[in-house]
Amino acid sequence: MSTTTPDSGGRPALTSAHELAAVAQELFVERGFEQTSVDDIAAAARVSRRTFFRYFSTKADVLWVESPAELATFRRLLDESTEPWREALCRSAPLALHHPAEERRWMLHRAKLLLTVPAVQEKAAVRHAEWRMIATEFVAGRGQSALVAVAAGHATLAATLGAHEYWIAHPDEDLPALHERFLRMVLAGVG
Repeated sequence: MSTTTPDSGGRPALTSAHELAAVAQELFVERGFEQTSVDDIAAAARVSRRTFFRYFSTKADVLWVESPAELATFRRLLDESTEPWREALCRSAPLALHHPAEERRWMLHRAKLLLTVPAVQEKAAVRHAEWRMIATEFVAGRGQSALVAVAAGHATLAATLGAHEYWIAHPDEDLPALHERFLRMVLAGVG
C-alpha cells in the first residue's frame, strides 16, 4: 500500500501496519500514551492521518496489530498437538507469541504498554479473554472436566501475563523460556 505523503528524503514513509504500530509504541513509551496523538504518530511515521485510520480505528489498536495471527497460531499449535494437555500449553503458548529477535524492542514496548497503561488495559481484556478461551476449549477437548478446563485457561493467561511482567523488569532474559517456566509453575497445580 502506498502512502499519501511524498518522499522528501530521509527515512522512507512506512507502508505496513506493523511498522506503523512500532512507531506508535515507541512514541507511547517515550511521551506517554495519553500524550501521544494520532497526528503525532502519523507525522513520525511520515504517513497521513487518513493512512493511519486505514490500518487502525483508534490509537490503542496499534497494540493488537499481531493479535489475530498470534491467536490463530496458538489455536493451530494446540490443534496439531498430540502431547498431554499441560505439555501442549507449555510448548504452544510461548511459540504463539514468539517473534524474531529484530522485533524484541517492539515486543518489550508492547508488553510495557499492555501492563501499565489503564486505557490500554481496558481493551486488553477482550484479547486476554480470547487467549484464555483457546486454552480452556483445548483442555476441555482433551476430556478434562469443566473445572479443570476453566482453571487451565485462567492459569495459562496468568502465566502469560506474569512472564511478560517479569520480562519487563528483566529484559535480558529470554521471553519464550520465561513464559514456559511460568506456565509450568502455574499449570502444575491444575487438575
